[in-house]
Amino acid sequence: MGKQMEFTDTEFMVCSAARLLEDRKTVFVGWGIPQLVAILAEKLYTPNLIQIFEFGAIGPQSLTPFVRGTMGGPSNVYRSLQWINMNWAFSYAVSGYIDYGMIGALQVDTYGNVNSTLLGESYERPKRRFPGSGGGNEVASLCWKTIVVLKHEPRRFVKRLDFMTSPGYLTGPGAREEMGLPRGSGPYRIVTSKALFGFDEETKRMKLIGVLKGISTEEILREMEFEPVVVEKIEEIEPPTADELHILREEIDPSRVIIGRTTK
Repeated sequence: MGKQMEFTDTEFMVCSAARLLEDRKTVFVGWGIPQLVAILAEKLYTPNLIQIFEFGAIGPQSLTPFVRGTMGGPSNVYRSLQWINMNWAFSYAVSGYIDYGMIGALQVDTYGNVNSTLLGESYERPKRRFPGSGGGNEVASLCWKTIVVLKHEPRRFVKRLDFMTSPGYLTGPGAREEMGLPRGSGPYRIVTSKALFGFDEETKRMKLIGVLKGISTEEILREMEFEPVVVEKIEEIEPPTADELHILREEIDPSRVIIGRTTK
C-alpha cells in the first residue's frame, strides 16, 4: 500500500464536495472554492453536469485552468451552451430548474443559515466586512439543494450568526415555507475541511454524517459552538485520491491560488 499523499484543507473540501454532485444535473456555482468543485466534478465524475453562473454563463466546458479573482473568466465561459444575463440566470432558479446551489460561508448555524457579510454586532460599524451575498441569497433561497463549503473551525459553527446573508432552514421546520421559499428546498450538505453534515428530516438541525479518515468524532464536536445531531453510523470519508489531486494541481489550479500548497 502506497504512502498517503499530503493535501491541504481546501483540496479535501473541493474533492469531498465534488463527489456529492450528480451527473445530468444543474448546479448554480458560487465564487472561489465552488468553482473548483464544479470543474473537478465535471472532469472526473459528472461529464454531463450543467454549471450555471450568476452573470449568465450556462453549461460551459471546464477545459481551461481557474483564473484568480474572476467569475466571468475563461474557465467559466468556455463553449457555454448559453451566455445570457443575470436576470435570466436567476429566472432558471425561480422556475425550479436548478438542482444544486453551491456557496461558501463565513459562519453557519445549526439550521444551515449562512453569514458571508460581516463580523461584529453592528452592520453599520462591523469589526470586519466581507464580500457579502453576491448571488448567495438567491442560490440558498431558490435552488433545490444547497451545498455549503467552509473550513472546520469553532468560530465558523456558531450558535448565533453575526448577520444572516443567506437562508438555511431559518428557525426550524416550516420556516422556509412560511417565508414563501419553495417547499422541499433548503440546505443539503455542509462540507468542511474535516467532516460532512446533512440535516435532520424532522428538526431541520445540522446532522454529522461523515468524518475524514483518521479524525475522531470528538474532535469534530469540540470545534463547534453548538452540538449537532450525530448519526449512529458515521461515514469514514476517504482523503483526496491521486487522480483528484493531480487534476486539481496540474489542470485546474496550477498556480495554487485557491487550493494552497502542502508543507513539502
